[in-house]
Amino acid sequence: MLGKLIGFDDTIVAVATAPGLGAIAVIRLSGSQAFSICNHLFPSKDLTKQPSHTLHFGNIVDNHAIIDEVVVSLYKGPKSYTGEDTIEISCHGSPYIQQRIIDACVKGGARLAKPGEFTQRAFLNGKLDLTQAESVADLIASNSAASHQTAMQQMRGGFSKELHILREQLITFSALIELELDFSQEDVEFADRTGLYTLVNDAAKLVHQLIDSFQMGNVIKNGVNTAIVGKPNAGKSTLLNTLLNENRAIVSDIAGTTRDTIEEVLNIDGILFRLIDTAGIRESNDTIESIGVQKTMEKIKEAGVVVYLFDANEITVDELQQQIDSFKSQQINYLLVGNKIDITGESALREKFVNIPDILFISAKNHEHIAELKKVLVGKVMSGDLNTENTIVTNARHFAALKEVLKSLNDVRQGMDNGLPGDLLALDIRLCLHHLGEITGEVTNEDRLDYIFSKFCIGK
Repeated sequence: MLGKLIGFDDTIVAVATAPGLGAIAVIRLSGSQAFSICNHLFPSKDLTKQPSHTLHFGNIVDNHAIIDEVVVSLYKGPKSYTGEDTIEISCHGSPYIQQRIIDACVKGGARLAKPGEFTQRAFLNGKLDLTQAESVADLIASNSAASHQTAMQQMRGGFSKELHILREQLITFSALIELELDFSQEDVEFADRTGLYTLVNDAAKLVHQLIDSFQMGNVIKNGVNTAIVGKPNAGKSTLLNTLLNENRAIVSDIAGTTRDTIEEVLNIDGILFRLIDTAGIRESNDTIESIGVQKTMEKIKEAGVVVYLFDANEITVDELQQQIDSFKSQQINYLLVGNKIDITGESALREKFVNIPDILFISAKNHEHIAELKKVLVGKVMSGDLNTENTIVTNARHFAALKEVLKSLNDVRQGMDNGLPGDLLALDIRLCLHHLGEITGEVTNEDRLDYIFSKFCIGK
């Protein structure tokens, strides 16, 4: 499969470590000429005669000039990340040294790798399926324990394994149904329709669970936009500072201090909340403040959850109810937080709002009930317990394909209910198999692969 794609018989080279200064950098070569190219630059030892998975210390030399002292790691295909002969050169982290070594490799016959091309070759050589390959990019981009564990679970093939079992079962039934067509005059059935019905129902249940997990997966992968909104001087900036344990926002007794949105990221139990401290919502003749209020309204529409913070001592029950009605009419996922319980006392305020449920009372100034607020925030965006050992869909491409799989499964089930002949049932099953294959990469095309892997970093 690899050789059929243009450019994939070349030997490629790229820096595999992050750009910039560092103690060391790693330059990766992969392809049939990797050993001969590096051997020409490494006079200390004949690399072509060394065993795989060994390390070798020596100099990289170009035109009789020593570029650097390096450690060369050898990985002979197919026992390498890409499945090809691969060499990694660990050199000092100077960008100048890195470029000199890259230039020498290119001069020796390599070409610069495209973004994601090493992983793309691993996929094309059967070292990874497409879901595992995509999880490599997710692993590199992971910025919390939850996103890391989810990416690791998928890279180890958890998602692929479930889809592979389902695909094999459907292929078996499809083959038996198509076999019946060869004996259509004999009026025999090789495929047990009852068994197929059970399989389709079980498969639909599994796919439905995977589709439902995407909301959780999207939260794990991308975080949650969380807008802190309310009237001026409700304590929004104080709450932001309290949640972050730092003085990020200016706090003042003067209403309307925050004129623009302030954004920070808070990690709660592995979930990233992108906190947005907004300008206070009120009518104003101040042009700058009015712009801030307009931005606040935009952030409310974009937010995954809105924390409506109000001064529980000042707001009336009717005013709060009007705000709740407004959120409900706009289908906004909101959380009511009554602030400044240190002034009047929590018991009195609970009595005041006894007819409005689900209010969390806090004192942002005195850090009261902040831990409970964090717990409630997680509950607002997560359905059930967060268990990253379960299969969780985080990729929008997988999500779209799974919806097509579910549609095809429903068509198969409906076809059996209506007594559809075997040849038409087989068509629906093949369509289902096609969409499953799109997820794992068993059905794909070169343009789609180029698009998927172009989102990777160079060197991976």
